[in-house]
Amino acid sequence: MKNFDSSHWAVILGGSSGFGLATAKKLARHGMNILVVHRDRRGAMKRIEAEFDKIRALDVGFKALNTDALSKTGRQEVVEALQQEMGATGKVRMLLHSIAFGNLKPIAPPSGENFAEQAVERLAEKLKIDKPALEQVIADLVDDGVNSLHTLQTAVYGTTLMDEEDMERTIYSMGSSILSWVQDLHNNGLFAPDARILGMTSEGNEVAWKGYAAVAAAKVALESISRSIAVEYAAFGIRSNIIQAGVTPTPALKLIPGNTQMKAVAQLRNPFKETTTPEKVADFIALMCTDEAAWVNGSILRVDGGEHIASL
Repeated sequence: MKNFDSSHWAVILGGSSGFGLATAKKLARHGMNILVVHRDRRGAMKRIEAEFDKIRALDVGFKALNTDALSKTGRQEVVEALQQEMGATGKVRMLLHSIAFGNLKPIAPPSGENFAEQAVERLAEKLKIDKPALEQVIADLVDDGVNSLHTLQTAVYGTTLMDEEDMERTIYSMGSSILSWVQDLHNNGLFAPDARILGMTSEGNEVAWKGYAAVAAAKVALESISRSIAVEYAAFGIRSNIIQAGVTPTPALKLIPGNTQMKAVAQLRNPFKETTTPEKVADFIALMCTDEAAWVNGSILRVDGGEHIASL
């Protein structure tokens, strides 16, 4: 079923996996033309092209650019591609900022205390079994869904600490770069009269996870800038909102130290005892692109099945 105007396009920053790819597929199935911006190495392209072929088969306009979305030249390349692909009548209905490029380093050296490791050592001693063997059993059980054992797992962090350049680069990449994109697309007259700007945040905007300081700062910056866009660009018909998804198994999540424990806790907390998926979030993003969602502006919208409000 086609729900969207045939002249409308979605620009998805970070569209080769995770939320971005799921959103591209969802919108394309309902008639939205898609331009994906991604940054991937040659070795990953076979898998990615196979996914893009599924979108191409949906009889919508589709363009994928493997370029640097964080550079001025990259943005100009996208602007020129849009102008060519959309023609005189096409307009950008939705811009999704789903860039996952940041530093995941701790900001302080290790304290030496590791309660999970101490607990496993004592348990192995009591059971009279080898500690590495017990750790593997615990890991296997958590992978099989025995999430309550997550407290016995130890997150592995790097020894290199976050520095000023790491922090600044992450804040721009995953946060403030959204403004550069909005300004460039607007200045070139590419937005539809009723356009939607969407960005992705996480619970790290409130909770301090070790190794997540730079990304957390970027997410808070993203939220703040989105609110300003919502106010200052409203006169041009642009709505700006941020989506706070639950903990979601994506390639980006796998890079976060302690991601196994994060997934386990999320599933234990969630009222539905499931983790969020990219497809569930993409369903909501599609709703945000409809005419009926036009009065939602300047908000942070949780899409997590109730994970955020539930306790263990």
